[in-house]
Amino acid sequence: MTTTPTPHAGTADGPLAATTLLRFATAGSVDDGKSTLVGRLLHDSKSVLTDQLEAVERVSLGRGQEAPDLALLTDGLRAEREQGITIDVAYRYFATPRRRFILADTPGHVQYTRNMVTGASTAELAVVLVDARNGVVEQTRRHAAVAALLRVPHVVLAVNKMDLVEYAEPVFAKIAEEFTAYAASLGVPEITAIPISALAGDNVVEPSAHMDWYGGPTVLEHLETVPVSHDLTGCHARFPVQYVIRPQSAEHPDYRGYAGQIAAGTFRVGEEVTVLPSGRTSKVAGIDLLGEPVDVAWTPQSVTLLLADDIDISRGDLIVPSGDAPATTRDVEATVCHVADQPLGVGQRVLLKHTTRTVKAIVKEIPSRLTLDDLSQHRAPGRLVANDIGRVVVRTAEPLALDAYADSRRTGSFLLIDPADGTTLSAGMAGAAFADGTGAGAQAPAGAAGAADDGGWDF
Repeated sequence: MTTTPTPHAGTADGPLAATTLLRFATAGSVDDGKSTLVGRLLHDSKSVLTDQLEAVERVSLGRGQEAPDLALLTDGLRAEREQGITIDVAYRYFATPRRRFILADTPGHVQYTRNMVTGASTAELAVVLVDARNGVVEQTRRHAAVAALLRVPHVVLAVNKMDLVEYAEPVFAKIAEEFTAYAASLGVPEITAIPISALAGDNVVEPSAHMDWYGGPTVLEHLETVPVSHDLTGCHARFPVQYVIRPQSAEHPDYRGYAGQIAAGTFRVGEEVTVLPSGRTSKVAGIDLLGEPVDVAWTPQSVTLLLADDIDISRGDLIVPSGDAPATTRDVEATVCHVADQPLGVGQRVLLKHTTRTVKAIVKEIPSRLTLDDLSQHRAPGRLVANDIGRVVVRTAEPLALDAYADSRRTGSFLLIDPADGTTLSAGMAGAAFADGTGAGAQAPAGAAGAADDGGWDF
């Protein structure tokens, strides 16, 4: 499926030509050419410093290679260079006259699925590479499923190594059709297929002279023009309180402000708001932005809200419009990707961190583990190990106000943390697993996880 990109009309951040930022991630099987594609993007867009390129040329010559190995621009770990694979997530920052980019080059091996989750969790676009000789393989389907789970709105299928199949259009068309059908079944809203050769540079930055049958954009052209909206002002307004400001000085004897970053939406002076989880209501009496009063503020601005009433508010509370308040719950059902080496088991005590709030919790159930190869469910696995993705039911000590992850990636996500040493155990996404409705909602049925005395954590 090839789409025709439309110019971005601009966002709350400003016009496209000046300020828009695109976060995107690359994924694919081992040896599909992810790092070479990233290196080609950086090299051909003239985003590589001279000394970096000289260092890559020296290493390449030392290996007996005639041309610079552009994959070395991103594979910086010694183990990566020795094995010729990507292990860790490599972040790269570059810009063109049309847009700024933050790129996460994620590993392709199945044992590093958690690294892809990390890299794609904040991405607005994912580039999934496929070797034209091998077509869609199991790891390709895994990466498509992870992109769908993380609600990445734009997916680019880059069919790489077209030079090794003589730039044959039927090869590209077959792969594009298979991948598009699979990704669409997962609820991925937009899929763009582009035939490329990262090694030769075909359709990466410059159009290919070998594929005149393809009339779509190059990879960089699509990245520059894909309509990615940073305007979250129309979303559910959410303000997690990060810090309470009480100077109690002679100049400000009665000042009480609540500082934090607006996670989504817009707040206005005079608006009625509710503080969660207490449910107390008030009005926005003032908004301070960079030390100056303003009448309106929106995401992602960091501001201080002043309320008309003195309410007991502390770090972790959530301020929301009274007419658009999420339900609070102590029974959280969600999809999690387990990222720690130690397993996550039923009955385990954890800390749940949601926005600026951290509460004690217990894992009450692990109803299923997802097999990404065919999206089948392994029922009641008992525990999750590193790189597993599964459904969990967590009982919290205090009520939480979570949105569904489908509605807000900021306020629908959370972390499960080991209370003993602070290690991150799992990354969670509240609500249904896929956009097609697979999975249960954010709130478990009444009685699904009742209060119990679990070794002193009596919820």
